[in-house]
Amino acid sequence: MKRMWFIAALAVSAGALPAVAEAAVAFSTANVNMRSGPSTRYPAVIVVPAGSRVDIRGCMSSANWCDVAFAGYRGWVSGSYLQTTYSQRRVSVGPQYYRPLGIPTVTFSIGRYWDDHYRGRPFYRDRDRWRDGDDRRDGDRDRDRRAENDRRGREDDRRVQRDFEPQDDRDRHPVFRVMRERCERDPSACR
Repeated sequence: MKRMWFIAALAVSAGALPAVAEAAVAFSTANVNMRSGPSTRYPAVIVVPAGSRVDIRGCMSSANWCDVAFAGYRGWVSGSYLQTTYSQRRVSVGPQYYRPLGIPTVTFSIGRYWDDHYRGRPFYRDRDRWRDGDDRRDGDRDRDRRAENDRRGREDDRRVQRDFEPQDDRDRHPVFRVMRERCERDPSACR
């Protein structure tokens, strides 16, 4: 009798394995950023064009974000921008469809995920800033400070550039002089 139960359990689990092993297929509903984490605060990896097929590797139960594969890239896309077919109709990917579609619920660990998928990316070296939500606490203040410094730097660059720009010598250049004279004779030619 135990052997019969074991064979039955083995048959059921063997039938369920392909559904778990295969990724669920979905399509993007808009041009959407694939992110390096389950939030818009994480850096973008690539833009997934509208109507593109993505393979869902898993979705979070706490937020409607899904770990997807697209064109050789891995990242996170909001389930609100993904649609799939369920009961012969198109539906947005949401927690109520995870189980019926065979989508596993997953968690996110920045260290492991970024080590596996983003080692060569420029933002990888800043992973400590993103780890454990540090960016969510200090990120806005740091981002504002960086933006202010960037703005000041651009103003300084413009000021220096203006100081070193050569004087406008268009009046002395023959091509500009001919064009100006032509425009003075026939203003309709210069519109």
